[in-house]
Amino acid sequence: MNEDSPIPDPPSFSDDDLRRCKETGDYKPILFEWYKFVGAMAFVVCNIQKDSHAFRDVPAQQYHVLVGLINRCARLMLSNVALSHEGKFGETTAIIDRCIFESAIKVIWLCTNNTREEFVRYFADGLKTEIELKCHIQVNIQSNGGAPLPIEERMLKSIQRHIDAAELTEAEITTSPKLRDLASMINNLGLDRLLYVVAQKIGSHHIHGTWPSLLFHYLEESDDGAITRFCPRGHDCKTHINQYMFVPLIVLHAMAEYARFALDEDCAKAFITTFESTDKEIMKVYSQAGDTAS
Repeated sequence: MNEDSPIPDPPSFSDDDLRRCKETGDYKPILFEWYKFVGAMAFVVCNIQKDSHAFRDVPAQQYHVLVGLINRCARLMLSNVALSHEGKFGETTAIIDRCIFESAIKVIWLCTNNTREEFVRYFADGLKTEIELKCHIQVNIQSNGGAPLPIEERMLKSIQRHIDAAELTEAEITTSPKLRDLASMINNLGLDRLLYVVAQKIGSHHIHGTWPSLLFHYLEESDDGAITRFCPRGHDCKTHINQYMFVPLIVLHAMAEYARFALDEDCAKAFITTFESTDKEIMKVYSQAGDTAS
């Protein structure tokens, strides 16, 4: 890392590394290093303190949401690094990818539509469920004579901590409009609908275990004559090369929007220049992969 910059040094590759990838047609080792680099940058970005001289006057609650979401992206990318460093666990990294994508889109949305209402919607999206649970617990307490069980006391305290941390009243939470869905966010951001279909809807297969997901990761066709039969698939699902390209690009986009929103012009420009050059390097390697990326 450059002592004058918080940005980590990008990965470097020897001629032998590049020749090996070209000979084998497997560029995943290089894209894997770029993936790790983007994850490392996400950790740096989310740890820029609000009292830094480079920080704009961002409301504390907005800062908390955004750094939490970027840290979520970073932590989940780190999980994927640990899972896929030997090329395995493709079924699990696909699930995590879907979570990273949703968090990154929310960062982009909130940074480009930075009104209090949008952030209140974000808080309320999770807290409405907490309030519903609180009501059920309180009904149970009353039906049991008004004396809460220890577990009920702990749950009520936890729920109240979540509400207090958002600095919202229960009335503000319950009356808040619903958080916009990902399709609406993507459409209003002017992004391609294909992004939603591929990353969100198809990505949801891996979350929910739909039939396409079972066929892709969990079942394999058995050789049983004319009758098509499937049996459980073994532990051989590889992380696809597309995952090492797509996830870093969407996280880079999210970090760039956060930099524009939260940092002063000079600091934001330094980060965004790095994000853009990283994007180009990833796409250059991915384009060289050619048919292996299919």
